[in-house]
Amino acid sequence: MIIDNLNLVLLNVGYSELNASWNWKNISSPFARIYYVTGGEAKTYINGKAYTLTPGNLYLTPPFTLHDDESDSFFSLYYIHFYEKTYNKESVFDKLDFPVELNANTLDSPLIERLLEINPERHLHHIDPRVYDNTPSFSKFIADNYLLPIHIQLETRGILYQIMAKFMGLAQLKSRYKDIRIDKCLRYIHENTDKNVELSQLTDISCITKDHLIRIFKKETGYTPIKYINIKKIERAQLLLLTTNMSIADVALELSIDNVSYFNRLFKQYTNLAPSQYRNNKIDTSI
Repeated sequence: MIIDNLNLVLLNVGYSELNASWNWKNISSPFARIYYVTGGEAKTYINGKAYTLTPGNLYLTPPFTLHDDESDSFFSLYYIHFYEKTYNKESVFDKLDFPVELNANTLDSPLIERLLEINPERHLHHIDPRVYDNTPSFSKFIADNYLLPIHIQLETRGILYQIMAKFMGLAQLKSRYKDIRIDKCLRYIHENTDKNVELSQLTDISCITKDHLIRIFKKETGYTPIKYINIKKIERAQLLLLTTNMSIADVALELSIDNVSYFNRLFKQYTNLAPSQYRNNKIDTSI
């Protein structure tokens, strides 16, 4: 099921050598990042936990993951940016918890070098995120895939899948206690972000009372059902704002929110930016 639905789209691939210039705070992007570190050292902080990025290792940062990066010396790496194209399907990142760090093997470096070789113009021309992290750039990054010959598109996707397969081999189900009732609710939410999901629908799906559902849902996910529904709607809104030309009103309607003012407030509550600011001036501080 996960493999059948998986649709990964390359945005950028490149190599950078940085000298104490990899210092960013409160990063959260709608795309995923994979790093292959080749020299020096840096740190990334994910959910308050520090990871030291060292040569010979692969690192994965899932989409919509708040994190900080820092380096005070020389640091070199290959970077891959990609996003998962979904439409009312459960994202692999919703379903699974992935390891942040893996030891690279002898095949990983040639694979990444080959990905860069067949996508020579897919690197970031400016590392300043204010230059590239906006709707026109994001749309161009996606469109670049379709300018490639079909065999290069196929090889690009194949390499991306091979690299992700390493992380998927050690991934675990996100639901800590693997409660089948909550798993059913999560799947319904993930597949119905375009609908008005009611708490009563989730109680029917899980066959438990509202109070019991709220209690075990929060135990499993860390959020109440309503807050989790809103988070997933706003994540979907972020992708729609970056990957389509839909008006903000139409994005709200796509999520079954018919009050644009309410949508604006909800969006700002979770991203600290109004939808128009996010689309036109979003500042994401990382490569």
